[in-house]
Amino acid sequence: MTDHNDRTPNIPGQRQEHPAANFPPPSGPSLEEKEPRLAALREWWNDAWDDGGFLHDRWEDLRQAPELGWHSMANWVKAAIGLAGICAVIILLDTATDVLADSIRHLLTAVPHVQVGADTSTGVFAVVDQPIRSYIAAHSASLPISASTVYTLWQAVGLFGLVGGFFRSSGARLTWTAFGASSIAMVYSAAPADGRTIATGLAVLAWTAASAFALRGLTLRPTFFTHIHNAGHQIEPHIHLPAPAAPPAEETPDNVHPLQKR
Repeated sequence: MTDHNDRTPNIPGQRQEHPAANFPPPSGPSLEEKEPRLAALREWWNDAWDDGGFLHDRWEDLRQAPELGWHSMANWVKAAIGLAGICAVIILLDTATDVLADSIRHLLTAVPHVQVGADTSTGVFAVVDQPIRSYIAAHSASLPISASTVYTLWQAVGLFGLVGGFFRSSGARLTWTAFGASSIAMVYSAAPADGRTIATGLAVLAWTAASAFALRGLTLRPTFFTHIHNAGHQIEPHIHLPAPAAPPAEETPDNVHPLQKR
């Protein structure tokens, strides 16, 4: 049978040519072309680290920065330190924001759900607290947050206004004023009709009593500032001696002659 294999038989003494020998050599810089580039790069590196070189001067700026202090160090060192500080603050703020948001979410969802007509508070406090709970539960059904979250925010805003107003913060005192007005309005709107007046009056009295701490030091009387500058009287005596007047030339007697040295 005939062998249909196309391979060329290996004849001893005959040189076989490899197919890859016909391919062109790979393109790219040769070794002779790379050597001048490496030599130029090495020369630039050595010149940069010599006295007066770019890298040598930058290293001297970094080495002398602790001794020179902030005001005398190089400007590029200040810029690098400032940029690094800004990046660190951004990273810390990003982390702190995530932690704070998670803490607030847990705080807002930790309170029980507010229900209309649920008497969860007792005593005199229930007269003011129960209408506020009922008002929030009735008007927060269409909001993307729950009624318990709104109630917790209402309490947090009131606490902020009370504490901040105690330390005489103007913004906190404005917040406390708005908190009291909105609380009184909610009590008046949601309190039972037969006890609405009593509930509103107790809410006003409670907010007024708490305002003694939140608005401490605040007075409605105008303040007058009188500046008295009393530097005292300064006496500086001055003696003025008039110059003697010269006699007229026509009145000088003839027998008066100036002294002459003999």
